[in-house]
Amino acid sequence: MTLIKEKKKIIAISQTLRSFLKKYNREISLPIGYEDLTRYTNAIPLYNQKGEDTLWVTVFYSPSDMTLLYEGLKKIYAILKSDGDLSVMQHLYVDRIDLCTYGNTQPFRVRIVNNINDNFDYFYIKKADASRVYGLEWEDLLSPNRISYVVDNQTLIEEHIIGVPAHEFMRYQLDQIRRFDEIRLAKEFVKFNERCFVRLLGDMHANNFVVVITPDFEESHFRLRAIDFDQQSYEGKRSVYMPKYFKENNPIIEIGLRTMTPETTRQYQREERAMIAQRIKASYGSVQDLLRVMNLDSLSTPEKVQTLREELAAYYQKPIFLKCQNMAQLLKESLRLLF
Repeated sequence: MTLIKEKKKIIAISQTLRSFLKKYNREISLPIGYEDLTRYTNAIPLYNQKGEDTLWVTVFYSPSDMTLLYEGLKKIYAILKSDGDLSVMQHLYVDRIDLCTYGNTQPFRVRIVNNINDNFDYFYIKKADASRVYGLEWEDLLSPNRISYVVDNQTLIEEHIIGVPAHEFMRYQLDQIRRFDEIRLAKEFVKFNERCFVRLLGDMHANNFVVVITPDFEESHFRLRAIDFDQQSYEGKRSVYMPKYFKENNPIIEIGLRTMTPETTRQYQREERAMIAQRIKASYGSVQDLLRVMNLDSLSTPEKVQTLREELAAYYQKPIFLKCQNMAQLLKESLRLLF
């Protein structure tokens, strides 16, 4: 089933959203921006360890551009990871810059290496998009995960989220886990599905989230983490906001159908909704500020808003959704149902 039929256009960051970002130290001055990285002179395909084309390309720059770019990228990494403490830069170098050729916004990925121990990390440089910024901020506020990002003018910097890409996990590792681990994985998928639906984060098919595996004695713990946030509160179909409706996720969904009863599923849904409610109480001021700013933005079309409000009203059996005029109001009503 194809849930999304068209690519979402980039939505400019409004002045009110910028004010929010400045208030919470998300907007700062950066040494270089997205457009600076587009001046590459050559590119070659990037292959993974299995020899498969990743659909990313590694880009190269002229010597005159490279020196300034690499110095600026190290400063950005210091801002992202150590609150601007530039002393961490002395042991770092930029190993590689990759460009995603198939993404909506063609993001760049920067690989940073510590030359003392060869440990490496990544971060991403993307075109600033209001939907993605709202998605990142809601992730930080409402999920069990903290996330680091900053904005400057038309540039968005995101930290790398560590985990096994879900499509690779399903392809290479899923059939190796034991039954008890299957139950834990199914439980986490139910919770992940609920988190996405409550906060209206769409398009969570297997390419857009990762599996974080934590070994614990004789079993493992799993957490599913979103890595793509540009479908925050945009689409008009309720099913887009529920990962269980994406066919790419069927291998995990089938485990859930095999290992859990409907009552168990409802229990995990209630648990996750209670946890989201606790996070809202803990960050109540930020949540209210973000909802007020979001209410002034146009994040979707009137047609999509109308479709979604009708579907949510029918799903929850709550006519209040029919009075909502934009995505912010729909999200606000969705969050109110937690209490």
